[in-house]
Amino acid sequence: MYWLLCTVKGSIITGKVMDINKQTLKETTNCEKNFGCLNGHNHVYCKVESCVNNEVHFVKCLNEDHCLYKMNFGDSIICSCPIRKEIYNKYGL
Repeated sequence: MYWLLCTVKGSIITGKVMDINKQTLKETTNCEKNFGCLNGHNHVYCKVESCVNNEVHFVKCLNEDHCLYKMNFGDSIICSCPIRKEIYNKYGL
């Protein structure tokens, strides 16, 4: 498991303990951001606006950065990042 310290201030995460499953880390093979969500303080996450069955996560991205895990779905964006999904499913963040 990976331990991440964080607290929530808006969409910025810093200071609470979260554990991320090793298998989830192995599945996250397309991260272009060098696991910034796990490595640093004050990481800004895309905001999950809704979630269907803990599988389909509709997000509002806070920037226009390219991400291999972002997929357009009509006027919405779906996030398929295993780590982002686990953080939302476990901690509601």
